[in-house]
Amino acid sequence: MGFVCLTLLILSGITDSISERFDVVGPAYPVFAGAGEDVLLTCSVKLKTSVVDMRVEWYRTDLSGALVHLYEDHEDRNTEQIQSYRGRTELNHQLLQTGNASLRLSAVKVSDEGRYKCLIKSISWFDDATVDVKVEAVGSPPVITVDGFDRSGGLHLQCEAEGWYPEPDLEWLESEGVRLSPETTEMHKTTDRFSVKHTVTVHQRDDKIHCRVKLRHHMLEAKIIISSNMFNSCSQKTAVIMMSVSAVLCVIAGMLIAVFVHKYRGERELRNDGHIIVQLAPPMGKN
Repeated sequence: MGFVCLTLLILSGITDSISERFDVVGPAYPVFAGAGEDVLLTCSVKLKTSVVDMRVEWYRTDLSGALVHLYEDHEDRNTEQIQSYRGRTELNHQLLQTGNASLRLSAVKVSDEGRYKCLIKSISWFDDATVDVKVEAVGSPPVITVDGFDRSGGLHLQCEAEGWYPEPDLEWLESEGVRLSPETTEMHKTTDRFSVKHTVTVHQRDDKIHCRVKLRHHMLEAKIIISSNMFNSCSQKTAVIMMSVSAVLCVIAGMLIAVFVHKYRGERELRNDGHIIVQLAPPMGKN
């Protein structure tokens, strides 16, 4: 009889242990968030098992396990929470009854990008899920400026966009959608943002040139209309500049010639003066 009771107790314990097992699931794909927006990092237990009496821990695996949010003993315990997340994380305690332990993160920053772990632990079991967070920051719209002409008559255009994250793609397009290859490309990075600058030379007239800056889910565009007047105007400006440069060179040449002539005359007069002095000197050896 005692053996039967012991067997039943063991079986009961095994049954209870199996019944407490659960699977934690997260999103199958990375979660994208815009800088300054709120984002929900989903995490839940299959079969909607209540996690009210369990420990729910969110932390960053890419930051050596830095604590993002902790729920334990029916309340949030964030005294050890990483400073940059203070006041920006929230668990819905009512949803914990249905096994939903999703974390709301407000006012997303570029520094929030990384890998998060959602750990749910009961007395005898635990499981976790991983959430990859990707952050996008939209910067200023692209700005096109005219940067003069080259010797072949091509018009230099420059396009610049600032304050984007991650590094955006910048491209030039003709009105027909044909991509133009940039001649120079510059990229600068501040603490957490990128600025890009591309230049291109165009020869066609009466056309629209587009400059686009793109991220995964955002795109801003600027355009400029290339007219014949721009080429004519710029050609006139070039002619005026060349005439001005020629005039300056002529003035400099005239000044140099004047200096040379003045120096030459001075040396000649000095030689003439010396010759006169020699003629007036008495012959050597006569009294």
